[in-house]
Amino acid sequence: MAGVKPRVISLSKREGQSYGFYLRVEEGIEGHLVRALEMGGSAELAGLKDGDRIIRVNGIFVDNLEHLQVADLVKKSGLTVTFHVLEEEAYKHAKSNNINLAEPQSTSALTQPTMNGVSASGPKLKLCFLQKSSSGFGFSIKSLKGEEGKVMMDVIAGSIAGTAGVKAGDRLVEINGENVEASTHDQTVEKVKAAGNSVMLLLADEDTEKYYKNKRIALRSELATTRYLPLKPRIADMTRGADGYGFFLKADPKTPEKAGLKEMDQLVAVDGEEVIRCTHDQVVDKIRQVGNRCCLLVVDAETDKMYTMGGISPLIYWEEMRSSLLQTSNPEPEHNATPVPAMPEPVEKVYEPKLCRMEKTAAGYGFHLNGIQGVYGQYIKDVVKGGAADRAGLKDDDIVVEVNGVNIEQSTHEEAVNLIRSSGHTLELLVAEKDAYDYMKSKGIAMTKMPDKENIQPVQPRARTPSVSSTSSSGSEDVRL
Repeated sequence: MAGVKPRVISLSKREGQSYGFYLRVEEGIEGHLVRALEMGGSAELAGLKDGDRIIRVNGIFVDNLEHLQVADLVKKSGLTVTFHVLEEEAYKHAKSNNINLAEPQSTSALTQPTMNGVSASGPKLKLCFLQKSSSGFGFSIKSLKGEEGKVMMDVIAGSIAGTAGVKAGDRLVEINGENVEASTHDQTVEKVKAAGNSVMLLLADEDTEKYYKNKRIALRSELATTRYLPLKPRIADMTRGADGYGFFLKADPKTPEKAGLKEMDQLVAVDGEEVIRCTHDQVVDKIRQVGNRCCLLVVDAETDKMYTMGGISPLIYWEEMRSSLLQTSNPEPEHNATPVPAMPEPVEKVYEPKLCRMEKTAAGYGFHLNGIQGVYGQYIKDVVKGGAADRAGLKDDDIVVEVNGVNIEQSTHEEAVNLIRSSGHTLELLVAEKDAYDYMKSKGIAMTKMPDKENIQPVQPRARTPSVSSTSSSGSEDVRL
């Protein structure tokens, strides 16, 4: 991309938190915009600015995708996400000069990646895992008068603490994922004692602590290196062969086996997307959808236990390794992989729109047409069971492509409603389920009528059901038809 250099920004968050910004599309403005940044949030600290355009999410080019598709990619990314972004002027320059933003960009041409406002070269906190010996952990805690925080003192060389990476003068930030910066000396000591025979510490040396305090960035595990931890997650980057990827995924989504992976490994992420909370079928679908290359992040039981103790996700390891992974355009299959028969290929799903014809009853058509004000795209909601729409085959969340043969993908909500209202007593909708719509759009497949596959149901008068009038809100409009 001549003259255009996107910024690479990685964000992380904790469970239940947000990244601190809104992703929007606005009428008359191109691109996926960053808006409403939360002061002090991950996005603002990382350097995202109002009006920035997001062009890649986790390496996937998104400038040509629908808004909801991009939002889904970010939501499904889990607790970490990496963006390629352009400032507003740079984006407009690229568009006006017909610069291909989808063109692959070498890593050297990109600006230095940042994680929550900290460049990859910035100082790191450290995570240290200690298992008590007969002589204890090998450190003592001392509070300095007039100075916030606890300092690790009297670390015995060669002791458990020393070999785990703890150094004299390190500031103690967290014990087993719990922040202790505001705790008293006695409270901190009790927390260490309560940890039992093993403990995970988050530490910062004096210079690292000052660096983040000056930037007003809270010290947290997402800013730490995992290199001192004795157990590591494993990244299995594989290329699909004629027999598949060469492993089976058991019904328990925590147990991929063989193909160089260890039996009873827990699968954490597929291509950087966390899958711990996914069902077995959802995990299988994600692996099938990635194509001919698959990158798995896995942990064994002991590694999982260690990360859980520290209240951190193994994805922090993946993020730390990610810069080297991004430079590998064609990773080789695992050398220690032993191919075994892969799971049978599923029957390929056929994606196609459906044509639904219906006749208005005394109760109307029996569905809502929903749309976001100022945003193109209309979809079906609240299909009344047994109503005209239900009998014609309409389903909730179906995306409307045509009304009586007129394409409405670029029509406003009001225009679409007027088309339906002017149709008289019969209505013909060409619709597609969301998965089918996204797939056909991504492949450039035109959505048109297919007479031999019309979903036409016989229409019989039914008893009158309650009707709901038009409604609207500040963010959306919907109409009971």
